[in-house]
Amino acid sequence: MPHDFVADDDDELLKKKRRPPSKASVFLPPNSPSLSRRILVLILVLAVACLIVGVAGIAFSAAALRRPPRIVTVFRCGRSQDTLRAFRSKSLAAGGREEEVVAPRPKLLALVGVYTGFSAANRRAALRSIWFPSDPDALSRFDQATGLALRFVIGQTKDSRNMTALKKEIDIHRDFILIDADEDNLNLPHKTLEFFKAAFNLFDAEFYVKADDDIYLRPDRLATLLAKDRAHRFSYIGCMKKGPVITNPNMKWYESSGKLIGNEYFLHADGPIYALSADTVAFLANARNESLRFFNNEDVTIGSWMLAINVNHEDNKALCEPTCSPTSIAVWSNPRCLDRCNLKDKLMKLHNISMCSNSSTLPPEDEDDYDER
Repeated sequence: MPHDFVADDDDELLKKKRRPPSKASVFLPPNSPSLSRRILVLILVLAVACLIVGVAGIAFSAAALRRPPRIVTVFRCGRSQDTLRAFRSKSLAAGGREEEVVAPRPKLLALVGVYTGFSAANRRAALRSIWFPSDPDALSRFDQATGLALRFVIGQTKDSRNMTALKKEIDIHRDFILIDADEDNLNLPHKTLEFFKAAFNLFDAEFYVKADDDIYLRPDRLATLLAKDRAHRFSYIGCMKKGPVITNPNMKWYESSGKLIGNEYFLHADGPIYALSADTVAFLANARNESLRFFNNEDVTIGSWMLAINVNHEDNKALCEPTCSPTSIAVWSNPRCLDRCNLKDKLMKLHNISMCSNSSTLPPEDEDDYDER
């Protein structure tokens, strides 16, 4: 037995000598720490890196949330501009009130664009002393109280003196919409299209109203009229009329394209004031200028476009009364007050009549005269 044990030990020793030595890991040198220790160190390094990235992300997010929103002064559409919102945006930024963001497209009952020109500063002054708000604060309060935004509408000129004078007036009153129309070669049909395009992009209104600067307007009654429920999405509201087509070039209201119309004009609203619903103006705002036919006269041009749209012609004589009445909305007369007349005196006389300025606004349910004729 002892001999057998000795033989077995010799055989085992011989196998150990013949066994090839184990290869060192290609990843770990012979004298390196164990694999588990290396993995632990690697995990700790990655954890620290992730923690740093996470803390940095949280800090960035917190800073972004605390940062006030940037004022986006969306009061411009191409070369068109609402000067009141431009003023309010700059005032908020200057006063450190950046958190009060100017509305990009304020929602209104109606935008009333009062057409004016560079030679009509006296007319604008007259209106501001009677029914048009006289300063930016009054204009803002009026917008909020009535849902009507009143703005003078004017185009561009190459006359630097006129532009300088207009800028000074804007700096005081801030009550203009500047549109991309050439006032030097005034073309009212083109100006009207540019107005509606700019108005639609600058304001989210239920109605867009065009008015002349020589009318006496009751904005409260206009708001009452426009606030009525209507079954038609496409509305065209004004003093509707027809009349003979003037084809004599020596006469006023000459129509060079009269042969396309015939002897009598189609039904259309008189030019001093009329209103179009939002869907109607959207059609015009999205139309290409070259796709629309322009006639010599603005009211005829608008009326022709309305024939291409399925509008409801809403005739309302309260928009064209020659004298004030309990239901009059706009007062004006033919012949119109041209530059040679004193518009301020004329309008002030109307304003001093109690029936014009102090009579109450009739509620919609009592306004039979407002019904469509």
